[in-house]
Amino acid sequence: MNIILHQPEIPQNTGNIGRTCVATGSSLHLIEPLGFRLDEKLLKRAGMDYWEHLEVYRYMNFQEFTERHPDAKIWYATTKARRAYTEVVFGPDDYLMFGKESAGIPEEILIEHEESCVRIPMLPRIRSLNLSNSVAIVLYEALRQQGFPGFEAMGELHHLHWKE
Repeated sequence: MNIILHQPEIPQNTGNIGRTCVATGSSLHLIEPLGFRLDEKLLKRAGMDYWEHLEVYRYMNFQEFTERHPDAKIWYATTKARRAYTEVVFGPDDYLMFGKESAGIPEEILIEHEESCVRIPMLPRIRSLNLSNSVAIVLYEALRQQGFPGFEAMGELHHLHWKE
């Protein structure tokens, strides 16, 4: 899977998302401008020591991304979508795009891709969820649909053992 962050602003969110990408074998695609530097301490702290294992790409703008990935199947996560993320079928090479924390994905992009827009259902009194939480919710649904390919079947305890 692939995660696209369009102009992310908060380094801790991007660090957490990077860690989630490493945990799921997903690539992270960052579309500039970024609200921080990639060597920023807060980004690294949130991503912990996993950041060095992250497959990350940068693009000057959305146009550069689409030129470099002309056949990409992109799902646009937005609170403005008509369909929930659970109503679509995700493929293993799909891209999940999320917008910046303060404004989301620009409406100029959304209007061109209405059928590929998805939302996370929530009560009307809240504007949106945290960006890193949103990425995890949609990404894990996409992976669930695919049967969690390559994931371990069961975790192990550190000191004790599960009963047979």
